[in-house]
This record gives sequence, structure tokens and C-alpha cells, in this order.
Amino acid sequence: MSEVADLDLAERARKLFAGPIAFLKSAPGLQFLPDPEAPEIAFAGRSNVGKSSLLNALTNRNGLARTSNTPGRTQELNFFDVGEPLQLRLVDMPGYGFAEAPKDLVRRWRHLVNDYLRGRPVLKRTLVLVDSRHGLKDVDREVMRMLDDAAVSYHIVLTKGDKVKPSALGGLFETTLVEAAKHPAAHPAIFTTSSETGSGIAELRTAILEAATT
Repeated sequence: MSEVADLDLAERARKLFAGPIAFLKSAPGLQFLPDPEAPEIAFAGRSNVGKSSLLNALTNRNGLARTSNTPGRTQELNFFDVGEPLQLRLVDMPGYGFAEAPKDLVRRWRHLVNDYLRGRPVLKRTLVLVDSRHGLKDVDREVMRMLDDAAVSYHIVLTKGDKVKPSALGGLFETTLVEAAKHPAAHPAIFTTSSETGSGIAELRTAILEAATT
């Protein structure tokens, strides 16, 4: 893609995310999914990785996605319509890797996420969020392998980049890049973001629009 095309896509993404965005519905099971009428970008990550904060930062809204310090608060697939007319949907998936929830609840959430990822024809890309303070954990790698097996393309997004020294963040970026290269469904572009400072948010908006329209 040329530099002019890159700039055009970035501006389109800025305008899109500055426009109408609304919560559509929560789906506790596959039978409650909305009609597959728009490309979808899903957000996955360990509980308390900053998914809700990142969604709010991407959409320039403070309360679009609920934020909480209680891991495992998001228990359903939450769908958000972007654009008017509808251009794409953002899907906030239940966080994984928490210990407080009952095992049967964790099992149900896992089945919901697995079935959604494997069977949703309009799912264009998944964003796997990783806390910059901790890096990739085994539970993240498990999700990455699941996405590999389902042939669902994904970006790794390092969150809370402002909480880590620049030198450590650079080292984490490089090691994550090397590890991602071993996964067939991992997109080579990795993003470092901060919902607090806004760092990396514009670039991620552009990548979301690009994934939804290609």
C-alpha cells in the first residue's frame, strides 16, 4: 500500500471512529448472535488486560464498554455497531484466565468463545490483547493456537504501554514479534497501545478498518 493510500485509510478510520458507534446487544449463547450483516473484529485477552479501556479509547467514548477491576466481569459476547450506515462491528469477548469464577461458568464461556471464533463467517480478525507488564502467558499461547487451528487471522496488541519503561517495552515488542512469527494465523503487525496516553490508538483504528474492508 502506498503512503498516500495509507494516509487515506488512516483518515477514513479517524472519521469512522469519530462518528456514530452504539452498543447493539449481548449474546450469552450462539443463538443470540446478531445477523452476520457486517464485518466483525473481535477483542480477546486475559481478564483485566484492559479490553474495555481500549475499546473506550478506540471509540473516543468513556462509557461505551464497562471497565472494572474485577476480573471476569464480561460474561457474554458484546457487539458494538460502528458507522451509520453500518460499516463494521466490534466484539468484546469474555476475558480468559481468571481464577475467581466457578469452573462450569468458565467452561461455558470457553465454549461460547471457541464456537464463535470457529463458526462466524463475518469475523475478519481477532485482536489478542497482552498486558505489556507481563508479556505472553501460556493462556495467551493457548488462545493463539486455537486461532491458528481455526484459521482466524489475529493481531497481538500490547496494552498498558505507558506502565512499562521504553527500553523494556522495546524488548517485549521484539520477543513478541519473534514468537508471533511461529504462529501461522498471527499477522506480522504488532501494536503497542496505551488507553491512558492514546499511544498507538490511531494506528490500531487504521488496522481495524483495513482488516474489515479487505
